[in-house]
Amino acid sequence: MSAGNEMVVRRLKVNGEERTVAFPVHHTLLEVLREELGLPGTKHGCELGECGTCTVLVDGTPILSCLALADEMEGRAIETVEGLARGGELHPLQRAFADLGAAQCGYCTPGILMTAKALLAENAAPTRHEIRAALAGNLCRCTGYQKILEAVEGAAALERGEPWEPAPEALRGSPEPGER
Repeated sequence: MSAGNEMVVRRLKVNGEERTVAFPVHHTLLEVLREELGLPGTKHGCELGECGTCTVLVDGTPILSCLALADEMEGRAIETVEGLARGGELHPLQRAFADLGAAQCGYCTPGILMTAKALLAENAAPTRHEIRAALAGNLCRCTGYQKILEAVEGAAALERGEPWEPAPEALRGSPEPGER
């Protein structure tokens, strides 16, 4: 077997579960998550570290899984979008995104959700500017980002235990003059 085909066996902790997995030593975390562990939520995007589509959390920190070698992940806590919901209960970010229709095609959404989760773990009440800064590395080709920002704000409120419902304007737009 040539050096390029060397296989390794590692125990990876993914979404709180220890998993033993064999993979070529040169495979990225993205490849191992999708191809070996059957977790397709993490998406292939640019594979250059520029779009954020493949973002996962490693020890609570957002990383681009297309740039991280899976061989270096043993002993670290990896969290993917599949790990957000608990016992059939949506994570507040998932609920807010669904309630607002913040995901259009949905391709970028897993990376955005994971980045936003890390932000909310550090800052329970981020400003709109802080949310924008945190999500700056996550590109979306379908939305204007407005509903994504509103969804992160809503999820922050839910995580703080505050009531939150999307504003009617967020769901239907501003009323036309004379409709009030």
